[in-house]
Amino acid sequence: MLMVTSCGQKDLLDVTVTSDLTEETVFSDSARTIAFLSDIYNNIGFSTSPTRFNNGGLDAACDEAEPYPSNVVRTTSLFAQGTVNASSVSDDAWSVCYTNIRRVNKFLMKIDANPMQDYLKPTLKAEARFLRAWYYFILVQHYGGIPLVGDDIYTQDDKINIVRNTFEDCVNYILAECDKSALVLTNTREQGQYGRISRGACLALKSRVLLYAASPLYNPATPEQTLFSDAGAFKANLIRYATYDKERWHLAALAAKEVMDLGAFSLVDTVKQLSTFVGKDSIYGSVNGFYSVFQDRVNTEYILARMQGDNAELEHAWLPPTRKDPGSNDGKNGGFPYQEFVDAFEMANGKAINDPTSGYKANDPYKNRDPRLNFSIIHDSTLHKLRQASQIFPVPITIYLDAVTLIPKSTKDAFSKGTPTGYYVYKMVNKEKAGDWFEDATKRCFPLMRYAEILLNYAEALNEWNGGPNKEVYDAVELIRKRAGINPYALKAGLNQEEMRTIIHHERRIELSYEGHRFFDVRRWLEAFGTQDQQMHGMKVLRTATTVNYEILEVSYPHKFRKCMYYWPIPEKEVGKSVGDNKLVQNPEW
Repeated sequence: MLMVTSCGQKDLLDVTVTSDLTEETVFSDSARTIAFLSDIYNNIGFSTSPTRFNNGGLDAACDEAEPYPSNVVRTTSLFAQGTVNASSVSDDAWSVCYTNIRRVNKFLMKIDANPMQDYLKPTLKAEARFLRAWYYFILVQHYGGIPLVGDDIYTQDDKINIVRNTFEDCVNYILAECDKSALVLTNTREQGQYGRISRGACLALKSRVLLYAASPLYNPATPEQTLFSDAGAFKANLIRYATYDKERWHLAALAAKEVMDLGAFSLVDTVKQLSTFVGKDSIYGSVNGFYSVFQDRVNTEYILARMQGDNAELEHAWLPPTRKDPGSNDGKNGGFPYQEFVDAFEMANGKAINDPTSGYKANDPYKNRDPRLNFSIIHDSTLHKLRQASQIFPVPITIYLDAVTLIPKSTKDAFSKGTPTGYYVYKMVNKEKAGDWFEDATKRCFPLMRYAEILLNYAEALNEWNGGPNKEVYDAVELIRKRAGINPYALKAGLNQEEMRTIIHHERRIELSYEGHRFFDVRRWLEAFGTQDQQMHGMKVLRTATTVNYEILEVSYPHKFRKCMYYWPIPEKEVGKSVGDNKLVQNPEW
């Protein structure tokens, strides 16, 4: 336990105050023991945080967003440029997860002797087991099979066996922990317990784990999908199953269906009318459930969220700098959307923008698009509330160059000026918050698992297991498209497996953007070379009083991808600690 010390200058305060929080005092007090468990929740969303690497999160390490330019070498840029290695990569996945796994083990070791009422203990143990499984899955996402330490608690003096378990061992362990917790917990948690682990969260994590386990990266169906051989000291079963089994897709579908059958979760489909202002030309009008779900702390779609107090976290990370305190670092620790991501949004009629019958116009590129575009991306002329004197009202955000003077309309916002791509992220941002330093905060929490993901998990797994879509696959995908506001939302009848697979992958890209999925999705699908190894683009807008011109331009350096980057390298210092029979095997080609 951390001993907190406070001291002052000798002539002012010649006293050292030390807290009485020791291991004994914490675990002999019920309130402090529960607080210890709550502290394990604190890091539950670190992996998917949009500011994880201080200039973007996983979104800026893949093809969703450009990292903010930095003089410091950061993991985002290393992945984007293909220069990441075991000595330079962030070790946060390894260190944060194992730190919290150790905390869980300590909690489980001490709770039985705690004086709290016995009826509380099974629920708290179940929460702890889930959290341990959660942190293990983050490790598996990054590295494949990793050392499972069971209930052991090590000290710095112990000789630790750090041999990696197989991928299959890790998956089975995580699933077993989820099953044990699900037997104890209720379907949802309500009122003062909202945000704590529920049976729904246990089943949702099983759905995610089994979907990964069935995917080609881990469950290769053909020799061409097997990226690495068993040659040399490395054993491929550390990062994948030893043999292919199509039944894994069925298990993934069943796990998603189990969440659906709880009847406890549903898509938020509430249409809201945002504030309008008498005498102002710019108004918002209505917003659909895709926007609303991210603004409501409590809703029917969130299965697990990173709970936090009132905050303006995303407004400060993503809004243009002129909307915030100009003296802060706001807007520099989040990513900037690429043109490729913007172009992925269909038209509101469900047709791709490269379809000649879609109605897309290059000289009016954001008109009549999938409504999720305007809730996910800030482009030139996006409406957002801005403080004007004593009032706050919607005005168009200006991200363009004056075609006469070739300077930004705003002193900070324009392609390669304030934003390197001509765009800012808008996903989950509250449209009614100015985002400046004295603006009131939102009640938003960051989603970690939500029902939309479960529907897409189900559709993907069932499409792969059946060899093509049935009505249940159509229904799941169409629920997502209907809520999004696509009209018509119904898909073409008679789609084959590959056609439906393309649609499902597209819907995951759009619906789950900036929530930490894309980086790992393209890897488990074995699609990284087609998506992460390309020149990225942005949008330059030039305006005069009467004309507007949109020009798509290359953004900085091309993205590069190497086969080894399908998995993260285990941090070099961790490999360096191990010797002899306990040598920690590095991932292949690192």
